[in-house]
Amino acid sequence: MTSSHSAEHVVEIDDLSFTYDVRPVLRGVDMRIPRGRVIAIMGQSGCGKTTLLRIIGGMLAPTGGKARVLGETVHELGRDGLYALRRRMGMLYQFGALFTDLSVYSNVQFPLTEHTKLPSDLVHDLVLLKLEAVGLRGASHLMPSELSGGMARRVALARAIALDPELIMYDEPFAGLDPISLGVVARLIRRLNDSLGATSIIVTHDVEETLPIVDYVYFMADGRVVSQGTVEEVRRSREAFVHQFVHGEPDGPVPFHYPAPGYLEDLGFAARVGAELGA
Repeated sequence: MTSSHSAEHVVEIDDLSFTYDVRPVLRGVDMRIPRGRVIAIMGQSGCGKTTLLRIIGGMLAPTGGKARVLGETVHELGRDGLYALRRRMGMLYQFGALFTDLSVYSNVQFPLTEHTKLPSDLVHDLVLLKLEAVGLRGASHLMPSELSGGMARRVALARAIALDPELIMYDEPFAGLDPISLGVVARLIRRLNDSLGATSIIVTHDVEETLPIVDYVYFMADGRVVSQGTVEEVRRSREAFVHQFVHGEPDGPVPFHYPAPGYLEDLGFAARVGAELGA
């Protein structure tokens, strides 16, 4: 790949596969995540979305193929290289994953003290700046147990952007939020991405809140990318899986019923009828 191609894309996924023991989770995944964009990876639970994020973040190594992030092939990096790469990333985990024994202030302070040698007064100002960006500077003294679900998610977002990362990853950022908090977090994701000049990847199955804030969507099923496109292309798509997913239809390529023998067969109906006829 040329350097210009790498510079254009923050993440490049090529023929990526991953297997847990003998169970395939990802199969031949190809993706390009352009710089400055907000990209959604959507699909049912268990389709491999979170596993893909973990490979991008270096928490898992692929079974086959490559994941290049910010110009580096992640699984080829040693400990120091991976540590340096992660300093350029931010991650918002599902349900926030705040340190429960640290205050809001200390949660946001943590990556700054862990990854930098900035003077304490500058760290203090940066922590308040990030909390101000998510509307929670006044809550800096609170403990995670004193926060609502939406507030906790916003604190986690402030922590994720503490180092002004080039790449921000979100694992189900809307899970468990009430409609107001969900809308607030969704708008924050878009606004912070644009103001920081970052690139964002959102793993989610929340269609209504995600499509208005993203630039491009990848749909995954059974560990593969089955469709992709802009938001308008996705909304107009006639592909059966995309249409079912976007419109929340109960039946389609993803069936409502788990595979099973015929219902009457399971009830023993045929056997009883046969016995009665024989009698």
